[in-house]
Amino acid sequence: MSLQDVQNRADSRNLAINKVGIKNLRYPIVVKDRDHQIQNTAATISLYANLPHHFKGTHMSRFIEVFQRHSRRISMRNFLSILEEIKLVLDADSAFGSIEFPYFIEKKAPVTQQLGMMQYLCSFEGEVGIASSQFFVTVEVPVLTLCPCSKEISSRGAHNQRSFCKVRLQTGKDFFWIEDIITAVESCASSGLYSVLKREDERYVTEYSYDHPVFVEDLVREVTLKIEAMNLFPWFMVEAENEESIHLHNAYACIERGSKTK
Repeated sequence: MSLQDVQNRADSRNLAINKVGIKNLRYPIVVKDRDHQIQNTAATISLYANLPHHFKGTHMSRFIEVFQRHSRRISMRNFLSILEEIKLVLDADSAFGSIEFPYFIEKKAPVTQQLGMMQYLCSFEGEVGIASSQFFVTVEVPVLTLCPCSKEISSRGAHNQRSFCKVRLQTGKDFFWIEDIITAVESCASSGLYSVLKREDERYVTEYSYDHPVFVEDLVREVTLKIEAMNLFPWFMVEAENEESIHLHNAYACIERGSKTK
């Protein structure tokens, strides 16, 4: 007995759908790693295509079939080709996709050199159309910031907090490592964070951050200068948010540079 392809039936409502597909699928993937060549991680995946007005529905399983074929080699260079394949398989004019994943880096404590794993949240986002495409990489880096005002007006110490700096980059043809973005961000904060700190390390981080106070405004400005100096990105945005330790609110700043290209 043949099974009917209901999604492929005609629809008479004359309404095209801009995006239809799968959202928030958890899936194991393999990504490039500067120090170890590859890294196994798990991603949250969303994939879509447009649907012409005359089709009743899309074929959801085909999104996953395409992604499965590429899941062992996800990279900045092949992400748009995955979307191109989805567009072709679904006979669509455009396809869209995003994957969000934790990226892990082994990091040494500043004094004892004890090793520990740090997690950084990353994402790839892309769109392909008939004659244009866009691709974005986002890296979120947790850091420590110490308040310059608190240090200036206090005779004993200064308040500090965990902060999150998110860099969203539109990429061209030039390849770059996620690790380079992380290093750039951490160098602009009062201190980077560590998963393992012994007493000697904790003293070092405490004293180092006290000597390098940073407002949220300072953080986004310094990171912007570092990213601009790389001369790789036609457009990027730097956001920073401080989870304030003595205020009820968070502090936030954002800088956007360049022009998005198609």
